[in-house]
Amino acid sequence: MTAVDVRRANGADVPTTPSYTDVLKSYVALTKPRIIELLLLTTVPVMFLAERGVPSAWLVVATVVGGTLSAGSANALNCVVDADIDQLMRRTSRRPLPRHQVGTRGALWFGLALGVVSTVWLWMLVNPLSSMLALAANVFYVVGYTMILKRRTTQNIVWGGAAGCFPALIGWTAITNELAWAPVVLFMVVFFWTPPHFWSLAMRYREDYSAASVPMLPSVATSAEVAKQIVAYSWVMVGTSLLLWPITPTGWFYPAVAITLGIVFLVEAYDLKSRAMDTEDLAILKPMRLFHYSNAYLALLFVAAAVDPFLR
Repeated sequence: MTAVDVRRANGADVPTTPSYTDVLKSYVALTKPRIIELLLLTTVPVMFLAERGVPSAWLVVATVVGGTLSAGSANALNCVVDADIDQLMRRTSRRPLPRHQVGTRGALWFGLALGVVSTVWLWMLVNPLSSMLALAANVFYVVGYTMILKRRTTQNIVWGGAAGCFPALIGWTAITNELAWAPVVLFMVVFFWTPPHFWSLAMRYREDYSAASVPMLPSVATSAEVAKQIVAYSWVMVGTSLLLWPITPTGWFYPAVAITLGIVFLVEAYDLKSRAMDTEDLAILKPMRLFHYSNAYLALLFVAAAVDPFLR
């Protein structure tokens, strides 16, 4: 019996050469597809709002492809920079770099290549303004958030989260080739939405951030303090969402949906605050309730903005 046979008999893992499919899946995983899905949900509806109708299918496809490549670039480069702490955190330990499914150099070149291709793609097939906005979001996320803010301040996700707001601007400029107040309002909605969204997730994984020495607010402050800030940002977010009504202006549908969604969001935020007053027990806190609703809130709010022009 060979050594390999002995190891198999003993239940030990035997190194195998990964298939092309496995390698492809690992590189795709570097781009964090689930995050990209959320970003696209704030891009395409804004294109409908800017067009006040149905935009060109080709332009939507070109913008979505370019935005996907740009966001994938930023996420892959984020994985490279954060490889050391990702292996310490339960939530991120199964990413391709901590599991050695992809080499650091390969991931770096992959991220840079996606960034170049996305910039050229958007410049040539959409417009230069959208291309530069996507590049700015990429650079800000990798350098501003990942390399500078994340490991230095509890306000990391507040300011670093601005990178995730750019899709609203990109969707608008893809149609109009200029900026306006409407996409700026939606940019700010996402900006104020990010802390409640991410801090509720970080409450669930606060021990991960402590283990990696990342000063995410829920890992260094009490749940009660975090919940208070979540409520404060939630109020500002809901108020900001209503500014789109007079600025665009929209019809009745968007403000009705925004108010309804906002009330539910505030109820969830206050419920979390109430639970956080007397305990640090995650089973009682249930922070993921707000996290999951925050995803639905943002998607439905932006869809409402897209649908509103058809109901006037």
